[in-house]
Amino acid sequence: MASSLTLEGKTAFVTGSTRGIGWATACTLAAHKATVVLNGHSDEDLLQDRAAKIKAKYGVESFGILADAGDPDQVKSCYQKIFKRYGKLDVLVNNAGILDDRLLGMIPDQSIDRTFAVNTAGYIHHLQGAARLMARNDGGSIINITSIIGIKGNAGQVVYAASKAAVVGLTLSAAKELAEKNIRVNAVAPGVIETDTMKQLYPEKLESLVESIKMGRLGKPEDVADVVLFLASSLSRYVTGQIIGVDGGWIL
Repeated sequence: MASSLTLEGKTAFVTGSTRGIGWATACTLAAHKATVVLNGHSDEDLLQDRAAKIKAKYGVESFGILADAGDPDQVKSCYQKIFKRYGKLDVLVNNAGILDDRLLGMIPDQSIDRTFAVNTAGYIHHLQGAARLMARNDGGSIINITSIIGIKGNAGQVVYAASKAAVVGLTLSAAKELAEKNIRVNAVAPGVIETDTMKQLYPEKLESLVESIKMGRLGKPEDVADVVLFLASSLSRYVTGQIIGVDGGWIL
């Protein structure tokens, strides 16, 4: 059977998609003809502006859902809205996340609770909602965005690393459980990606970070988005339960 990167006729939901990796992913999927549902948690105007830009540039259907990944009821409402509007879901990119770096001994309880609520529990809630819709049709693809930090660890990022390591475990377990329903579950683990958040957090470390990456440059959000595209497409129809690093050799 011929396979390709086209996503025409498919509906994709990208969480945390108003900026950074999420926005690059939404644009890449739209460029390959997917209907793209966007998500943000705080700025309705920005969300709808992003949806309008996708429609204008790529000529595909798009709309935004304001919802906090850390709130199970808001997550549930996302899938009710998607089902009401489209009646199906083919691709979920589980991307919404937070980063709250703190050294051990200085980590407040609320930082731990909030990080896990969004980065881990939020992924599970989204995964459940997506799997229910995909099971109604002929399957689908779920792509969880984890992090190389969840595999490698990093000083000052104990909570973040733990939340992203949990995403690896839930990806592997969900892949085993959902394979019989033709729902593939994989994860992408970005390394140091050139986003606005990263630039703000580590302006003094950029040079040393680049030196530690074997390919000699920071990653671009599009580098991650292209791997997500592969996992969303029929080219990866026999790929599930994989954790794919996109780090330019940083972990080597």
